[in-house]
Amino acid sequence: MDLNKNAVVPKVLKECLSEIPKAVLAFSGGVDSSYLLYAAIESGVDVKAYYVASQFQPQFELEDALKMAEELGAIMDVVPVDILSNELVKGNGEERCYYCKQMMFKAIEKKAAEDGYNVIMDGSNASDDESDRPGMRALSEMDVRSPLRETGITKDQVRNFSKSAKLFTWDKPEYACLATRLPTGVPIDSAMLQKIEKAEQALALMGFTDFRARIVGDTAKLQMPASQIPAVAARYAEVHSSLSLLFGDVVLDLKPR
Repeated sequence: MDLNKNAVVPKVLKECLSEIPKAVLAFSGGVDSSYLLYAAIESGVDVKAYYVASQFQPQFELEDALKMAEELGAIMDVVPVDILSNELVKGNGEERCYYCKQMMFKAIEKKAAEDGYNVIMDGSNASDDESDRPGMRALSEMDVRSPLRETGITKDQVRNFSKSAKLFTWDKPEYACLATRLPTGVPIDSAMLQKIEKAEQALALMGFTDFRARIVGDTAKLQMPASQIPAVAARYAEVHSSLSLLFGDVVLDLKPR
């Protein structure tokens, strides 16, 4: 894409990025990291994007990341991580996110050192509550830079800047990893993650958006935005027929996402 040279990057962010002339970016293809990649390129940073591919990320996230990197003319490497090789992650305890982030960013740190980079950035923004996200502790311990959060840029601002910059991710729904569909304390295995991904892919193909297929035993509990609950209820036969191939039962949560 043709980058807009007229300031879809606020001065405060440009100044922050000017202090980071060379860095790698933990890149998910989501709203925040896509905008930060754009802003870093606009600001003249020697930036390289690393997409961490683990069992927790669905295929569409990788496809979005590849598409965005191509549109921005950015270099993107895929860093494979067998996240379930870590028993503290696989066990799915209260600190799962902490151990997951730690493992992912250690893999990024190793790859960055091999590529000659010693600064790592991520797309955390000022709307992210550090006290509510145990994974943020891992980032702090590893000295990961978060320019959006450091400069007070909120999620709404990221979306507005992204829209002005014509990034296709500007209105992309927030997406939490597949592991979040399982209750804390229920061990995670690849087969279940694959079933969750297939279920959510089926819902997406039906035209639904911003949903979650939460797992309770052998039941998929669908959480939808309020605006989509009537539509999924009206198509219950189609939804149930598709997802019952994967789960023993399928139910609709009437409390909106």
